[in-house]
Amino acid sequence: MRERVLAFAGAALAAVYVPGDGSQELRLAEVVASAGAGTSGGRLPERIPVSGDSPVADAFRVGRQLWLSSAVFASRPEDGPLAVLPLGTAGAWLGCLVALGDSVDGFGAEQRDFLEQYAEAIAGRLRGEADPSAPAPLLDPALRSMRVGSFVLVLGTGVVETDTTLLELFGISEDDFDGKTDTLLSYTVPEDLPSLMSVVEPSTQAGGLRELEFRVRRRTGELTWLRLSCRVLRGTDDGPEQVVGLVTAAPVLRQSASDVARVQWLTAALDDATTVRDVSRVVVSALREPLAADRVALAELVDDRLAVTVLDPPAAGAWPELWRSEWRSEWPDAPVSALPTLQAALRDGRMSLWPAGAALEPGLTGVGPGGLAVLPLRAKSGVAGVCLVGWEEPHEFGPEERSLLTATAGLVGQALKRAHAYDAEQELATLLQRSLLPRRLPELPGGTAVARYLPAQRGLQVGGDWYDVIALSESRVALVIGDVQGHSAGAATIMGQMRTAVRAYAVEGHPPDVVVSHANRLLVGMETDLFATCCYVELDMEEGNALFVRAGHLSPLLRHPDGSTEEIAVEGGLPLGIAADAEFPLTAVALSPGAVLALVTDGLVESADLQLDDGMRRTREALASADPSDPGRMADVLLGEDGRREDDVALLLLRYDGMKVRPVRAGWVVWRLPDAVMHARRFAARTLRSWSVGDEADAMLLVVSELVTNALVHTQGAVRLDLTHAGDRVRVAVTDSSPRAPAKPVIVDWESTGGRGLFLVEAMSASWGSVPVGGGKQVWSEVVVTPPEPEPEQDGPDRSDAGTGGEDKRSGRKRGGLRRKRGGLR
Repeated sequence: MRERVLAFAGAALAAVYVPGDGSQELRLAEVVASAGAGTSGGRLPERIPVSGDSPVADAFRVGRQLWLSSAVFASRPEDGPLAVLPLGTAGAWLGCLVALGDSVDGFGAEQRDFLEQYAEAIAGRLRGEADPSAPAPLLDPALRSMRVGSFVLVLGTGVVETDTTLLELFGISEDDFDGKTDTLLSYTVPEDLPSLMSVVEPSTQAGGLRELEFRVRRRTGELTWLRLSCRVLRGTDDGPEQVVGLVTAAPVLRQSASDVARVQWLTAALDDATTVRDVSRVVVSALREPLAADRVALAELVDDRLAVTVLDPPAAGAWPELWRSEWRSEWPDAPVSALPTLQAALRDGRMSLWPAGAALEPGLTGVGPGGLAVLPLRAKSGVAGVCLVGWEEPHEFGPEERSLLTATAGLVGQALKRAHAYDAEQELATLLQRSLLPRRLPELPGGTAVARYLPAQRGLQVGGDWYDVIALSESRVALVIGDVQGHSAGAATIMGQMRTAVRAYAVEGHPPDVVVSHANRLLVGMETDLFATCCYVELDMEEGNALFVRAGHLSPLLRHPDGSTEEIAVEGGLPLGIAADAEFPLTAVALSPGAVLALVTDGLVESADLQLDDGMRRTREALASADPSDPGRMADVLLGEDGRREDDVALLLLRYDGMKVRPVRAGWVVWRLPDAVMHARRFAARTLRSWSVGDEADAMLLVVSELVTNALVHTQGAVRLDLTHAGDRVRVAVTDSSPRAPAKPVIVDWESTGGRGLFLVEAMSASWGSVPVGGGKQVWSEVVVTPPEPEPEQDGPDRSDAGTGGEDKRSGRKRGGLRRKRGGLR
């Protein structure tokens, strides 16, 4: 491929020079030769002083392209013309591209244009190099990034030699191509065959450069414009022997000067433009440079205002004062009534051309003082917007240019209307997707969770992938990731229902297998044709014990603290929605501090050209090489480059660090006896003393009394009291068998004998609440405690009384005595 492309570009040799150590000299980094030109690198010096008088040094210092008629730079003057193109941008030159010509006639306009684009592609590769002074191979990767296909047609044989890029442009796989010219021609549109036959069967007088644009219809039915440029090579008998050429997408090579070619290019480019921004960029490319215009603006018509979608140049100072005053966001947004010329053009729907010096309102005078074209963009339902093209110097509008502007306005109007509908659809899909996924993940004790979601880039950008992180308690968390079959709004709706159901079942306190089983029965009962996969994990943040349940989903990945990775062998069950009586076994795995757990959907590891096993292997390798100190960056590394995705992608990562402060717990089963509250208080008092809780103990005993009393009076069944001490907080939790949450009374007067208990709990607590648990609820309260001061050593034993009525030597207060009668609450 490289040799054919260089031969077409008229280059016998191409080389790249980059600054060496200290940037005092240019070093030869890479050199390639076209077919038949040899590969002797001795024709080019290995090092060139930047301060010397070499053409390469001159081009690098000045930042200007040099096109020399003879290769004065080479060791032999008969080597032909020389081209030197600086790489990069002004003030930040990265090197030079050097091309030695193979003809005494020098480089033609098309060849120069191609070499300029080649230099831009090489500069782009250099910018991505970690060490520009020692770059990786540049010439071949840069050529591939330009998506330029090449071919050699041997005349009279029907055989054509192509490269992979050309077959990709035609939509043909390498296995399906037999190397025959007729096979390529069968993909072209019949109307374009006559012009292509003049290339396949050139006349004996044919010579020089041939250019044409044609259409191919791929196997998917997609119609694509391609551009062909070729040269006829003559044999020993001076007759045509071979045709060497390039094929590329229409916008890549320099556009033809003919109006027909410009309209063809614009049609193809607008066909690929899906959003309003894409359409706007195509309009700028089609009008500003080809017409030598100084300003181009495109605006949609929204009610009675102009919503600008693109300005070129984008700087506010390049536009009139009225525009700058309306610059409220990225672009200005002005009322149509402020611009009578535009208002009239939009009303009539006809193009208006204003020469230099025309009397216009101030809002338009500064757009084109040398000439202004106002193009209403008509669509089927009316005028979709307006395009303004302005010139600084006096500009004459010729007949050909008028025809081009008229054709452009018609094509752009239809494309703008279509793109606006597409943008509205995608915005709706994005809002739907965002509303169904969690806005933020909770902060976890002993770990950090991050998630990523990327929509598919084909069709409606909404799918069925979902994730969630559910805090079950102060030390337990549930992670869930799933994928609903299909890629539609219906799949997204089912996804939202499944995510809500799984969260509800998890918060109720069910074990992982019961949560997934309930969700499965719910989906079966929906009577939908869709099914879903799911992976659910419940993790104990204190101990690192994890319970996994997998319902037809991909296995989770685990990165160990030493950097090794594995695919956790979780016993799987059927996908959700298949069978109501499906079983979902549990798999227990222990995590060590520093481990990273990764849950993914198949959109990340599987595609049309990527097998599942290879995708999982690549993801494991990326997980092993990523830095676990930044889980967010690690997630971005796993996602890889943001190319075109066939399916949406969900990714959930959890780095398990282990809890730095391990909670201390104590529990008490409350028996339904007349003095049950007293025993609960005594248990709490003993526990708080053992935890060295002093000043706050009275408030906490009051909370215990109120919560236990309410549970005994207003519920039936078992009652349990749990105390947890973690950091500077003590948590009091009372669990009962009633699912009904406690409610504070609306009105409490002085004559009431009860109802003040929850007000007291609220006053004594830093926070409190109620959560459902399996078979009932749990009412909890958290009180901030002061860490105890270290006590001096004592000779005698601690004489503090272990009873509830004893004296606390640190606070000097009586612990007992807080008993209040309020309607039977003790």
